[in-house]
Amino acid sequence: MTPRTATIRRKTRETDITLELNLDGRGVSTISTGLGFLDHMLTALATHARIDLTLTCKGDLDVDDHHTVEDCALALGRAIDEALADRKGITRFASAYAPLDESLARVVIDLSGRPHATVNLDLKRDMIGRVACENIAHFFGSLAVASRTTLHADVLRGENDHHKAEAAFKALALALRQAVAIDPRIDDVPSTKGTL
Repeated sequence: MTPRTATIRRKTRETDITLELNLDGRGVSTISTGLGFLDHMLTALATHARIDLTLTCKGDLDVDDHHTVEDCALALGRAIDEALADRKGITRFASAYAPLDESLARVVIDLSGRPHATVNLDLKRDMIGRVACENIAHFFGSLAVASRTTLHADVLRGENDHHKAEAAFKALALALRQAVAIDPRIDDVPSTKGTL
């Protein structure tokens, strides 16, 4: 099988990102974004999706966290899209639930080539660490756009915002792991259109 990897360099006036991705990895990651909570979420994503991910971001954190969170999501989404290439043989659809103590999240994805995100994380606080809660939801939307994925993420219950956000990232990881998996019964693109 051709290695499903991607290397992304994204440099703007707001962020400077270097990213390496292997969809068929073991969950090994090295993450440094300058935002501890984002690093924690991306590490959880890589671990449970079983993707190898190296991501370094130097962002304009003197402004706020928005550009760093958004651009990391865009770079990761672009890497997923590139690593999937023509998407031949993938499972494509997946759904997953993940609990974290009292919190329960569900993520449903379709690697359809059509970007869409509906995200309801039910976060109550303004910030988790130095990350604005609105930017956590924005991460999911930006990832969906750049990876050309239909994504629905919902926190079904929970009290602690850290737990709710982490459950959502873990559910995303589990769904992504299933959706990118190669199905040996499929030798073409899994679409009635013949393309994704």
